[in-house]
Amino acid sequence: MKKIINDPATVVVDALRGMALAHADLLDVQYDPAVVVRADAPVPRKVAVISGGGSGHEPLHGGFVGRGMLDAACPGAVFTSPTPDQVAAAVARTDGGAGALLIVKNYTGDVLNFETAAELGAADGVDVRTVVIDDDVAVKDSLYTAGRRGVGGTVLLEKIVGAAAERGVDLDGCEALARRVVSQVRSMGLALTACTVPHAGEPSFTLGDDEMELGIGIHGEPGRRRVPVGPADELVPALLDPILEDMPLGEGGRVLLFTNGMGGTPLIELYLAHGIAETLLAERGVAVERRLVGPYITSLEMQGMSLTVLKLDDEMVELWDAPVHTPALRWGV
Repeated sequence: MKKIINDPATVVVDALRGMALAHADLLDVQYDPAVVVRADAPVPRKVAVISGGGSGHEPLHGGFVGRGMLDAACPGAVFTSPTPDQVAAAVARTDGGAGALLIVKNYTGDVLNFETAAELGAADGVDVRTVVIDDDVAVKDSLYTAGRRGVGGTVLLEKIVGAAAERGVDLDGCEALARRVVSQVRSMGLALTACTVPHAGEPSFTLGDDEMELGIGIHGEPGRRRVPVGPADELVPALLDPILEDMPLGEGGRVLLFTNGMGGTPLIELYLAHGIAETLLAERGVAVERRLVGPYITSLEMQGMSLTVLKLDDEMVELWDAPVHTPALRWGV
């Protein structure tokens, strides 16, 4: 294992210390329990939008804390759900009197721990709602979840709902919007190489030099099938076609296309793949109105990519374009 770390047992806290120094103007980081909070929290009369999950997917979630996106993020150990006390601390730190919306990726540990924290928040008099995202079309069930996994669509959900909360939309409105986004977003990914979890010290799975895993999860979960590596003109349709089969768009559809790197994929390859995906959508009469390209929900150093397609409406376009100022996403400010 070759990694720029000290002790695998302290890698998350060590990284959080660096993050706190790098973004002291945007973030306040606490370590026991570990929570990343926007520097001006709590914002009075604003719905607090909170997410979290295992570390190793950076910039998700802590990199999306800030104005126009998340109020707080709860980083668990690498590929491990945050604990209920972390989420409860995030709710307490960000409660501005308008309630809290928890955005949860559909993994069993995440769902259980966030639900427990919601109950703790309610006991303290905070109106806490939970929305689970399950956008991965690759498999129905996995070792980590009952039903579909939450993957790349999480980034888009956090941006759109975060913008709504920043504008003063109430908790009912934020929850309804979040559920609409979840119903209109789909993703699928592939891996060319495995990643190595620091405390494990060895790759999470093995692939031959000429193999890739199609439909991989962000923790190294198995995909739909293992296939030979082919040219990009074959790989991109292998991701896009299942998305469009699951969520038919038809001529005149409007979408946001998110081409995501899994941590070890150079941007030159992501842009190449994105261009192919846009061309394929245009051939189907689908208009790509908004785009995001880059490593925004990763799996440590895994080489691979995912595509996410969000069916847009006018409100979502407006909220996507709204100002955001976080460590990982910034525009309009």
